[in-house]
Amino acid sequence: MAPHESEPGLLPASKGRFPTTHWSVVVCAGRGRSPEASRALSLLCENYWFPLYAFVRRAGYSADDAQDLTQEFFVRLLAKGSLAGADRERGRFRSFLLGAMKHFLANYQRYQGTQKRGGHHRVISLDLPSGEDRYKQIEPVDHLTPERLYEKRWALALLDLVLSRLREEFRVVGKLRQFDILKQFLAAGAANPAYSDIAEQLAMSEGAAKVAVHRLRRRYRKLLREEIAQTVVGPESLEDELRELLAALGSEK
Repeated sequence: MAPHESEPGLLPASKGRFPTTHWSVVVCAGRGRSPEASRALSLLCENYWFPLYAFVRRAGYSADDAQDLTQEFFVRLLAKGSLAGADRERGRFRSFLLGAMKHFLANYQRYQGTQKRGGHHRVISLDLPSGEDRYKQIEPVDHLTPERLYEKRWALALLDLVLSRLREEFRVVGKLRQFDILKQFLAAGAANPAYSDIAEQLAMSEGAAKVAVHRLRRRYRKLLREEIAQTVVGPESLEDELRELLAALGSEK
């Protein structure tokens, strides 16, 4: 039995139309952002804060400064009326976020003062964890520019979200062990084990093992597209975003 085919990450949509997703809710709300849009933006920020932290670190800021700046950036982003510059036609959350951070850093001196960062702002709670441990894991071996590093970490964050959703679906139907065994077939470039070995581990026929892997891959691709859809405004951006993120995974400079 395959994981269920529900789409928990998407908001209701009219038949035949692109689903109403997190970023499209935010962009359409514009200056007068609704509580729904605020929640959607907060969730996007929580899911994709680390690529931005990695960008700030690679741009030359210390770990402490990068943590403070990333936190303050999101504080200001979540404040009401901060999204007037979002492009309704070509809006991708990934591009918008990087452009907004570059602008924020360019005006860093203007944001410095005697008041504690974030003072007098009434915002949605967004308690970012420290990203330095994660950054240290990539720093010695990754020599990408800040922009390329941002794109690559964004793509990896996206894949982590997809894998987490897929794992949860298997857990709900009581097949977590099956997922843990089959997930190796999702790794790009990795040598896949023999179906006979998988069948033996899962006490099923080799044919059933092949079907299980096929369903896993199909569901993974579906969830991948759903997660990308959450960060773009319309279907015209989805395929381009997918291609760019896949390209970013192979970036070396």
